[in-house]
Amino acid sequence: MDSDLEYKRIARPTQRIFTGRVVRLMDGYTRELKVGQPVLVAVVTAAGVMGLLLLAIRSLLSSATGGGGRRSWKELRKGPEFLVTPLRLRDRDNRLFEVELHGHLAQSALHPADWVQITLKPQDPDLPPRVEQIVNLTTGQLLRPRHATLWSHLGPPLLLQAVLGALIVLVVVALLLLA
Repeated sequence: MDSDLEYKRIARPTQRIFTGRVVRLMDGYTRELKVGQPVLVAVVTAAGVMGLLLLAIRSLLSSATGGGGRRSWKELRKGPEFLVTPLRLRDRDNRLFEVELHGHLAQSALHPADWVQITLKPQDPDLPPRVEQIVNLTTGQLLRPRHATLWSHLGPPLLLQAVLGALIVLVVVALLLLA
């Protein structure tokens, strides 16, 4: 019951820059990054054009089958998971606040009682703001948590294939318009 009462007293910072003292880093959990279907369709379609061209070249040059490491649409649609660590802070007026730290930081980067200045970014209205950057005023460290993005989830090979496929489509369209 005491924890429910404590949770109701936890506020969410409304300003973009918050200065306070670290109270506690809560246990982290994973959350899935949402993948927008229009972006995914565009990337996969462009990559498919290049994939078909590569498949045609491969079939002409050899009888070997290729492309065994492809991910399914379902795997691509399911976004990457990233670590979310709730962070409890107190301001100068001793009010308790909660923010979310997405990604990883070194374990020695933040300790209870450290004074920090945090740059925040709003999220969904049901969620506390997300930490973009932390300046640990106690140690003088500048910290930027990093987490998975849509582009890291899709991966360099698929993105390179998509760029090449889009270039081929643009060249073909340009040639058709000039003809």
